[in-house]
Amino acid sequence: MALDHKGINIVANVILSLFAAACIIPFCLLIISSLSSEQSIIQNGYSFFPEQFSLKAYEYLWIHKLEIGRAYGITVLITVIGTVVSLAITSMLAYPLSRRDMPLARLWTFLVFFTLLFNGGLVPTYLVYTQTFDLKNTIFGLLIPGLLMNGFNVLLVRTFFLTSIPPALIEAASIDGAGEIKIFYRIILPLSLPIMATIGLFQAIAYWNDWFNGLIYLTDTNLFGIQTVLTKMIMDIQFLTSNSSAAGTGASQAIAQLPSTSVRMAIAAIGVLPILIAYPFFQKYFVKGITIGAVK
Repeated sequence: MALDHKGINIVANVILSLFAAACIIPFCLLIISSLSSEQSIIQNGYSFFPEQFSLKAYEYLWIHKLEIGRAYGITVLITVIGTVVSLAITSMLAYPLSRRDMPLARLWTFLVFFTLLFNGGLVPTYLVYTQTFDLKNTIFGLLIPGLLMNGFNVLLVRTFFLTSIPPALIEAASIDGAGEIKIFYRIILPLSLPIMATIGLFQAIAYWNDWFNGLIYLTDTNLFGIQTVLTKMIMDIQFLTSNSSAAGTGASQAIAQLPSTSVRMAIAAIGVLPILIAYPFFQKYFVKGITIGAVK
């Protein structure tokens, strides 16, 4: 017997609720684990109902509050500037590629697509950015390499322009005397809010989660972003715990008391929290933009 419309809605809601729970439950376990004592995690593993709650992981992070606060500020600055500049570059490249009257448009599109398949490798890229552009130990080392423009994003925005912006609208604006720059800023961009929000979210997440550029291009710890600082903390704790036997008796006891497991959970929690707060504001644009612009 076929389900009626109400039955289909119930089944769909149940399935989607299960998917939502599958996304939310791991994060809840992450938060609870960060508030659990190290000893209870070691003895009983991860649990939604730990035997002993503890704030030692967050107390350990609080000791480094100045370093973490500075890193947060740098990451927020880089994320905002990088996202805005990346959106500007991506849209300004994608728009002419979407115009059918642009000379050699297919060739330029192929060159953008080619960057998705091949790259120069880590060593040549590092040499170019550090020796040619002199980005080592500068804030631009976090901003430019590998993140400022992405070929996939360019093709996504180009497809949106092709499928969602009527050519007749551009022709009408041109007949009315509008130049290309005015058409782009006054007509194209206002109609492209969904895909701009989608790409902006992609770029913001990429900048916020980036730790590799800081590891490769920075040695000055005052320029480290939040992900690089948190990664460095995890590596320091792992090094101390793995070499505790080489330390003195008092030092080895202090190292043994470090909340190595729970602090990883706390680090993950404070690293992902800002993105979780920002995501709901972009969700409706993200869903619409990725649906319209994903056909290639």
